[in-house]
Amino acid sequence: MRLNENILLLGKKVVLVPYTSEHVPRYHEWMKSEELQRLTASEPLTLEQEYSMQQSWRDDADKCTFIVLDAEKWQARLSPEESCMAGDVNLFLTDPGDPSLGEIEVMIAEPSCRGKGFGTEAVLMMMSYVTKLGLAKFEAKIGQGNEPSIRMFQKLHFEQVAVSSVFQEVTLRLTVTEQERQWLLEQTSHVEEKCYRDGLSGSH
Repeated sequence: MRLNENILLLGKKVVLVPYTSEHVPRYHEWMKSEELQRLTASEPLTLEQEYSMQQSWRDDADKCTFIVLDAEKWQARLSPEESCMAGDVNLFLTDPGDPSLGEIEVMIAEPSCRGKGFGTEAVLMMMSYVTKLGLAKFEAKIGQGNEPSIRMFQKLHFEQVAVSSVFQEVTLRLTVTEQERQWLLEQTSHVEEKCYRDGLSGSH
């Protein structure tokens, strides 16, 4: 989605930046992990395929993706942005008949960044960002064995609506009522939106 290609969202624990070609080598290294392939239901890609995937993430109107950076490392500015990478958060517009519905997923790939609330803040920041674009319903599809992820989405007011024994996954859903919108605004009131390429981003 080109809409966010120059947007940087600065939170307390994480910074969300657009997925650029500079992030691909590190991302590719992560996705060699069998555990991450299983958790994300992904097939391993070649580096070349990963670069073309990054292009489609940027260009396709029905996908929005941000790379999740460790805010503490990023703000210290001691290392290139790629070394601050913690994971990613994605949104897909999955129903052409309902542009207000988005499927959201988050991956904290860097083991040292897990269990610190990075995923929670990244999902809140993504939801807050896209509700401004008119999204009002969110779905998350999570592998049945991925308890931490299921619990995280439940804490974010998602409710389980379906279980697929075929795909071994649980579908959780959140409809953003006025009350939920206010709650989301409160949870993300600290988030600053900046321009990604104006010298604020790590090594650029």
